[in-house]
Amino acid sequence: MSTPDSLKRDAAERAAELVRDGMKLGLGTGSTARHFVDFVGERVRRGARLICVPTSEETRRQAESLAIPLTTLDETPELDLTIDGADEIDGALNLVKGGGGAHLREKMVAASSRRLIVIADASKKVAMLGAFPLPIEVVRFGVESTRRRITAAAASVGCRGDLILRRRADGTDFITDEQHLILDAHFGRIPDPGMLALALTQVPGVVEHGLFIGLCAGVIVAGAAGVEVLGSLD
Repeated sequence: MSTPDSLKRDAAERAAELVRDGMKLGLGTGSTARHFVDFVGERVRRGARLICVPTSEETRRQAESLAIPLTTLDETPELDLTIDGADEIDGALNLVKGGGGAHLREKMVAASSRRLIVIADASKKVAMLGAFPLPIEVVRFGVESTRRRITAAAASVGCRGDLILRRRADGTDFITDEQHLILDAHFGRIPDPGMLALALTQVPGVVEHGLFIGLCAGVIVAGAAGVEVLGSLD
C-alpha cells in the first residue's frame, strides 16, 4: 500500500525526468520538494552540470549537504525550471502555498523561471481553494492594524474567517527567512482566488500571500492509481 510519503517521492521522481544537463533550477521547499532535491543531488553526484536557487534556508542546507552547486537570483535572474510542492491545487492550477512559510521566496523563484512544475500527492487536489489556511506574510510593525485591513479586504471579495498569527511549537512567533510574521487566514473557501490575490496586494503591511495565480504550468500528481499530469510539463 502506498503511503503519503511514497506518493510524494513518486511525484518527485517523475519531475526529476524533466531535468537536463546544464539547467538552471529552482529548488522548492517542503516535504515533497525535499524528495526532488534528493534526486537532484543524485544527478549531481553522477556528473550532471546543474546550478540551483533554493527557495528557503532549509532547502539551501539540504542542497549544500548534497554538494549541489548553488546560486542566487541576483547572480542568475532567469531559471529554466522550478520544481516545488503545494498545499492546495484547484482545477485551473491555482495554488495555495506557504505551509512551510517559504512562499515569498518560492513565488520570486517561480516568477523567475520559464516553467513552474508542482509535485504533489493526490490529497492536494481540491475543487475550491481555501480549506488549507492561506498564509499571508506581513511586517511586524502594526500587525494588528494589518490584520484588520486584511479582514476587510478579504470580506470585500467574499472571504471571511479568522486570521491567526502563526507560532512555533514552543509558543514563539514563527519568523520567516526574511524576518517577517505570518497570518494564517482560515477562510474555508476562496470563491475567486484572483480577486482575493489582488485585494491582498493592496493592503499596506502585506509582504506576500500564498496564492499562486497563473504561475503553474503543470502539476505531477501521484495517487493510488499512479502518476497523473495536469496541464503541461513542456
